Amino acid sequence: MVRELTRGREMKEYVIGFDVGGTRVKSGAVTQRGRMMAPGINPSGFALGMGNLLKTLKAEVARISDKLGGKPQAIGLGFPGAVDPDVGVVYLPGKLKGLEGYPIVKRLAKATGVPVIADNDGRISIYAERHYGQARDLDWAVSITLGTGVGSGVLLDGKILRDPHLQFGTQMSHIVMQALGGRLCITNARGTGDMLCSATALANQVKDGLSRGIPSVLSDQYFRDQSSIDFKAVIRGVARQDRLCTDELEHWTRNVGWLLVSAAHVYAPQRIILSGGATNAAEYFIKPLQKQVDEHLFRHPVGEGVPIVLSKLRDHAGVLGTAALAWEKANGDT
Repeated sequence: MVRELTRGREMKEYVIGFDVGGTRVKSGAVTQRGRMMAPGINPSGFALGMGNLLKTLKAEVARISDKLGGKPQAIGLGFPGAVDPDVGVVYLPGKLKGLEGYPIVKRLAKATGVPVIADNDGRISIYAERHYGQARDLDWAVSITLGTGVGSGVLLDGKILRDPHLQFGTQMSHIVMQALGGRLCITNARGTGDMLCSATALANQVKDGLSRGIPSVLSDQYFRDQSSIDFKAVIRGVARQDRLCTDELEHWTRNVGWLLVSAAHVYAPQRIILSGGATNAAEYFIKPLQKQVDEHLFRHPVGEGVPIVLSKLRDHAGVLGTAALAWEKANGDT
């Protein structure tokens, strides 16, 4: 579905999508049919202030416009946190200093002369799947992003779920799963989806074991540099049949499974779509997840399951999702 075009000026009508993360800004021009052109990756530069981020976005718009020979129809921005479509991030305590309250949408629109719209990166994931991915043929779907945190987006009866309180994607990440245990979430609750089901959560589980002296192929690495024990390191341990890594992966998979069971009962999806960095190791957990969801569904017809699939958009999902949002803006659908 996603193809990068190098024929430059051949495509006149396009929008630009920006996926803004903690360290990088991904960008690209996208046609209404989902063809990607002129992709780019730049440092987000939050440490240098919001003026630097605005400068980066403006420079990318100029680069893409010059390459394609015309201005975009609209620009879409994806951010973490609570996002006002006409302002930018309005609530993001403790993360990405300076972004909260900064009117990035209005300033970028003024600087470029192009309509701009923004949304939460979790909800952006379901935009991408709805228009270009695994939810194109569906009216009911849930997307779950398993990365540094847990993101989510929901398609209900053909419409992407929104609410007046700008509740992130839908905040599956803040569902309380184990009220009496686990790390403290930003919600001041313990045992939330974010704390138990993110890629970071698995790394933290293994580090807890290593700190208590449980033998592992990662022990030496841990005592040299604790910060180097991330999700990828754990999966390398699993590949080497390390008992600590394998046991903690099974425990983590079970937690993710309960999150998906909850999503299936709350939103009645025809399909659950997984994305994010953790899915690069899906071969180690996708089958147990499907089995767990199938065994604990209560729905009619009895025995009808909810397929759990992997996003095919991979690294393009954020840009494609914000582009889909931008096309709605350009077409007057927002």
